[in-house]
Amino acid sequence: MIKIGLANLKPEDVFQVAVHGKKVSLHPRARSKMMKSYEFLRKKSKSGETIYGVNTGFGLLSNVRIEPKDLNQLQVNLIRSHSVGTGQIIAESEIRAMLLLRAQNLALGSSGVRPLLVERLMEFLNRGIHPVVFRQGSVGASGDLAPLSHLALPLIGEGEVIYQGKRQSTAPLLKKLKIKPIELGPKEGLALINGTQFMTALGTLSLIHAEYLAGIADLAGALSLEALKGTTVAFDPLIHQVRGQTGQIETAARLMKILAPRGKHSAIALSHEDCGRVQDPYSLRCIPQVHGMTRDSLKFVREIITREINAVTDNPLVFPEQNKVISGGNFHGQYVSMALDFLSIAIAELASISEQRMEKLINPALSGLPAFLAREGGLNSGFMIIQVAAASIVSENKTLCHPASVDSIPTSADKEDHVSMGAWSSVKCGRVISNVRRVLAMELMAGITGIEFHRPLKSSPFIESTIRTIQKRVPPITKDRIFSHDIQTIEMILENRLIEIME
Repeated sequence: MIKIGLANLKPEDVFQVAVHGKKVSLHPRARSKMMKSYEFLRKKSKSGETIYGVNTGFGLLSNVRIEPKDLNQLQVNLIRSHSVGTGQIIAESEIRAMLLLRAQNLALGSSGVRPLLVERLMEFLNRGIHPVVFRQGSVGASGDLAPLSHLALPLIGEGEVIYQGKRQSTAPLLKKLKIKPIELGPKEGLALINGTQFMTALGTLSLIHAEYLAGIADLAGALSLEALKGTTVAFDPLIHQVRGQTGQIETAARLMKILAPRGKHSAIALSHEDCGRVQDPYSLRCIPQVHGMTRDSLKFVREIITREINAVTDNPLVFPEQNKVISGGNFHGQYVSMALDFLSIAIAELASISEQRMEKLINPALSGLPAFLAREGGLNSGFMIIQVAAASIVSENKTLCHPASVDSIPTSADKEDHVSMGAWSSVKCGRVISNVRRVLAMELMAGITGIEFHRPLKSSPFIESTIRTIQKRVPPITKDRIFSHDIQTIEMILENRLIEIME
């Protein structure tokens, strides 16, 4: 069970809860800290002191003082009015990541709310009650207001949820499950919807998938190099050590472990050691330089995301020991937005270079293999249009990689005059990663087909094991068939963590 309320969550913890359904609980120290800030804020509000979002309106309406009798209704109205999400519903794993991160944000004890809110968020997680949240509606300014409002609605018995695979109204389900809706106190509605938990939730899951795909890209590149009878000379550690770039050094070392474990080259590699070829194309020779920069970029993104999942990002913030309630801007999503733009660019390059390796595989002038890897070419078209499909996906990624964070559009009567667009950055990053997975699946299929032309010679043990794993589900290609089925199957194999199975 993962305990929340201490600033020590890792992206892997989020993934375990979101994807694998791991249970969560509240750390005892977090409960006492939450109660201390809650009691402090309640005392402050009863004193008549003006506190933003507690006894005032919101945004431009912050100069409107709210009567004591209306303070609870103020919080309910806030959630209802901000529930304006539209478009597709996000995946249940993404909703679960949001629930976890929203609970973590509040449990850190600077929001001035009751532990009850965190307990209910955890109950939803542990019982599989998933609020319906929409993709569109946030500019990442005062955080992800619209998505988080939809996340909060079921806590007060409103909105919709997905439970046991069925989308349904919240109120009757809670009644059936004997869960009493929460009556919000001062600031609790605002605390639930102010923050970066939509963009951070999607971004955290994207990061984990991207780190995994970086390993798959090394494997796909190694397969293609073997099929093309390329050389491992360019992966000599001396080359990479004199440049000193960490990701490059790691990638070259990983490629050598795949292609020549313990320095022993495969039968395919030995069959052309005296071929006279001096240099391979960049898409083969420069795999360490390209994949390496992606690896280093992922390390940077991981630092930003790890800090954000352990951050307090609502407003205002409560500091009992300093006797302060402070309004600020921790909800602004610039950190996450720019990091995810960087992640999109870094991961998209894996598909870009992958597509070019595939182009070499199908081009007989460069590969020495049959055109389009087709047996009985002419009668069969082979990989002709698979490479075209890969090119179309790579082109789509180029558009999606236009950074969202360089955009800003004033909102809320110009009170929120600079916004991060972090929600869009996170959504399109997920699309880029899905596209990259698809292209890598195509390259793996092409690389395996290329190696089959070299039989009975064998590749390295790692590559042969990979081929066996994939061919259990995708038989060798000897004639034309509906290749989209094969691509989808390999994507599913990748989703099931091929690298982990192999290692």
